[in-house]
Amino acid sequence: MTKLRLAIVGAGPAGIYAADILLKAERKFDVSIDLFEQLPAPYGLVRYGVAPDHPRIKGIITALREVLDRGDIRLFGNVRYGQDITLEDLKRHYHAVIFATGAVRDTSLDIPGIDAEGSYGAADFVSWFDGHPDVPRTWPLDAASVAVIGNGNVALDVSRMLAKHADDLLPTEIPDNVYEGLKASPVTDVHVFGRRGPAQVKFTPLELRELGELHDVDMVVYDEDFDYDEASKAAIASNKQVMVIDRVLQAWRKRPSVNNAGGEASRRLHLHFWAKPVEVKTDEAGHVSGFVYERTRPDGEGGVVGTGELREIPIQALYRAVGYFGSPLPGVPFDKRHGVIPNREGQVLHKDSNEPVPGVYATGWIKRGPVGLIGHTKSDAMETVRHLINDQGSWWQPEDASEGAIPALLESRGVQWTDLEGWHRLDEHEVALGLPHERARIKVVPRDEMVSISRGE
Repeated sequence: MTKLRLAIVGAGPAGIYAADILLKAERKFDVSIDLFEQLPAPYGLVRYGVAPDHPRIKGIITALREVLDRGDIRLFGNVRYGQDITLEDLKRHYHAVIFATGAVRDTSLDIPGIDAEGSYGAADFVSWFDGHPDVPRTWPLDAASVAVIGNGNVALDVSRMLAKHADDLLPTEIPDNVYEGLKASPVTDVHVFGRRGPAQVKFTPLELRELGELHDVDMVVYDEDFDYDEASKAAIASNKQVMVIDRVLQAWRKRPSVNNAGGEASRRLHLHFWAKPVEVKTDEAGHVSGFVYERTRPDGEGGVVGTGELREIPIQALYRAVGYFGSPLPGVPFDKRHGVIPNREGQVLHKDSNEPVPGVYATGWIKRGPVGLIGHTKSDAMETVRHLINDQGSWWQPEDASEGAIPALLESRGVQWTDLEGWHRLDEHEVALGLPHERARIKVVPRDEMVSISRGE
């Protein structure tokens, strides 16, 4: 019987789901899977891309943990693809590879002033408050008034973390340096801008509802944004999710403090709809000082058009949360325009000929772009795995497919990799750090510390 030795690059949900689906799939060969992860810990964006006050989404980790803990998948953490291990190495030791590297950069926003001092990408801020080991330990939180551009769940995560009082985050796994940074923040107003209307937002009802539950934070919405056109009314009537979102927003309109900024709370979170970004204003020092937007209106076909009316709000910091973008991988075709690996249902394609690249596959956000929730990654992986199984005739023919080849290779290169047993060590250490403080865990942030704990050094 043939044995498939498979490498998967990326140990987030996309990579782990792909491994699990392949192991459970109907096939006529044995399978041996090695997961490579550039960070010392697994779980990708579930650990480093979801706000710490979202324990329900963090619950996905339980399902991912069960897959890894079965013991039929090897994990090589702290191994950087393209640096510690290359495509040529993978061809020498495996029959195929699935890239599941996600999308962790911010999509750019092409408006004047967007690169000013005090203007940030949401992805970097999320990485900071989630304790990502490769971002600085400090974050400049010195603005009283902040703009967040975007109408998806990431925009709401960023807004909530900026507006929420740091003490209310203490029961979570927030790292100590993040708590101290947020505790000192002088923020009073967070303004969220979306170019379309309340019936066209991309966030989920649960995320929106949570905003209204923040302690000592007033929700501010504006009556002028709720003059619905027929398309919006139809969306509310026909789509349960849109109906719930509208119900939440309408309830906020009725609150005493909603239509003026003079509520009782010490902080306010403003939702501005029909607002197209035009320019980021700066002061003499080149620092963010204001945000200019154009009022939009519905075009009758589900889109918007500008009204020509410009408005400006004074701010001292700005976050763009307009989407994530994939990063190119050495030796792998890449679509620079869309930030994905070019592929057909997960089969990676040569850019010039559109013919499949033998042995190379993709799944998750690097395959289809950063759309959909984590659950969508499962069906995505099933499609990729189906092609992998059917393509047996075009798999690579490795020189040495033995299980011992990779540890020997990494050791010869001085790579301090971490394994599943090491992740259990780190996991237990973080949980133990949180226990005296009645917290779920306290994340270890520095990479070298994560590695030495994992390796039992």
